[in-house]
Amino acid sequence: MSTTPSPGPTAVPAPLSAGEPDAATLARAAEQTAVTVLTAATPHRLADVVPAPQQVQPDPTADWVLPAEAVIVVSADPAALAVAEHLAELLRPATGYPLPVADASGPGPVGGIALVLDEAADLGAEGYRLDVTPDEVRLTAVTATGLFHGVQTLRQLLPAAIESPTPVAERWALPGGTITDAPRFPYRGAMLDVARHFFAVEDVLRVIDHLARYKLNHLHLHLTDDQGWRIAVDSWPRLTTVGGATEVGGGPGGHYTKADYARIVSHAAARHITVVPEIDLPGHTNAALVAYPELAPDKTAPPPYTGTEVGFSYVDPADERTYDFIADVLGEVAALTPGPWLHIGGDEAFKVTGEVYTGFVERVQRIVSDLGKTVVGWHQLAPAAHLDGRVLQWWGTTSADPTTVEAVRQGARLILSPGNHAYLDMKYAPDSPIGHDWAGLIDVRKAYDWDPGTHVADVPAEAVLGVEAPLWTESVTSLADIEFLLLPRLPAIAELGWSSRATHDWDDFRDRLARQGPRWATAGITFHRAPEIPWPITPTIPTQRDTPQTDTAAR
Repeated sequence: MSTTPSPGPTAVPAPLSAGEPDAATLARAAEQTAVTVLTAATPHRLADVVPAPQQVQPDPTADWVLPAEAVIVVSADPAALAVAEHLAELLRPATGYPLPVADASGPGPVGGIALVLDEAADLGAEGYRLDVTPDEVRLTAVTATGLFHGVQTLRQLLPAAIESPTPVAERWALPGGTITDAPRFPYRGAMLDVARHFFAVEDVLRVIDHLARYKLNHLHLHLTDDQGWRIAVDSWPRLTTVGGATEVGGGPGGHYTKADYARIVSHAAARHITVVPEIDLPGHTNAALVAYPELAPDKTAPPPYTGTEVGFSYVDPADERTYDFIADVLGEVAALTPGPWLHIGGDEAFKVTGEVYTGFVERVQRIVSDLGKTVVGWHQLAPAAHLDGRVLQWWGTTSADPTTVEAVRQGARLILSPGNHAYLDMKYAPDSPIGHDWAGLIDVRKAYDWDPGTHVADVPAEAVLGVEAPLWTESVTSLADIEFLLLPRLPAIAELGWSSRATHDWDDFRDRLARQGPRWATAGITFHRAPEIPWPITPTIPTQRDTPQTDTAAR
């Protein structure tokens, strides 16, 4: 832990003459000196990061202060340069400093920040090393993704006022030492259901930014359901003009144009997050059937649905036109999505059972494979024949699941989303104003206290691809609702996905999580003040200022 530097030798004061300050004036001066000494210490530890880093080596003598004239120097690589620009964009608003970005061919002045790509570093594809000394900050990684994750750590180590959208007077200090870090699981994500209630592009972009803060690297978008179809498909235009015009409760619904979706994908990619689109099949399809009755088993359009029940709708698995539809839709979505995954849903198709269900899934899996994508589906896909690379998203509420275990034995990998730990639409407590409780109440500790590597009995840790926190939106109608349910539980799931099991400690986590509260408050982010977290009293944001301030603190 960083400590307050010992004051230097103190000169013996000379006697006061008649013309020198009185006792009150001296007292005020002494008080100001004390404040200066106390605030000179970096107020937090190098380990105060969420998710918990793999290895932390603090050096209390090596704190660093960002000077107003600092330059961000970066390896001459376009992706690394983009990360450096992102860092500058994060730091400029609150500091008011210009923070120019330069490539490594022209070294910046002492006291700056260096982002270095080093292929020889033993850090893995997403790992990084952060070295903080009195002279500079150096962030090293093998890839730009590693640099990006390191930037999120650096951001958390600065004072909470760094989240201010306008310049403030603050000592921008980092605690000294070294962090070496890399993730436990390659897949770390969250899901946003935009089908039950539709959310504008700007809301989705803000959710992406929340994921990026905590080193999550996948955004699963639940794009279609009974209540609405949210993604434009040129070959089937009524999916959005008709099927997208409803939502839970009878609201206006909405949909993403291809340009909207491209904007989401681009914003995610800039934050090293992969979008995983879900087209839910064969059930959860009422909106598609309203638009195209030919897909319905009885070829009759059902009425639009704005309720919250499940399991009543399905596309006709016996009609070849259904598979033409699926091939067209998945083909257009795949062309819009650069990531490797296509999620085909597969849950709660209560009226398509047995061999009919497994035959349908096996055919759709082949369509996905033929598009060059890897199929992902809810764990109800498990009875269908295995396809190389197949990933099952497990949302059970007990640890025993022989059918899923058999699928894993055949080669399937799992994304863990246990409903009673990771479903962020569950209420925190009985009096939570929104959310459900069918899987139980999920406070922050319950979201944190489980191990993805051992959670499903008889599934080895090496078969676990990662974790994902789904947020279903039957009761969620605004960005504020989304943030209230995401935070503070999202960082708990993020830590399970990123941090090694050896770092898992509830008491330590709750203290680190508590330090995020002032950051969210400063950034204007809604969050639930969970009573089990020792939130600090929200500090007053330092005095705002209009012009950059030169930091003259000793380094």
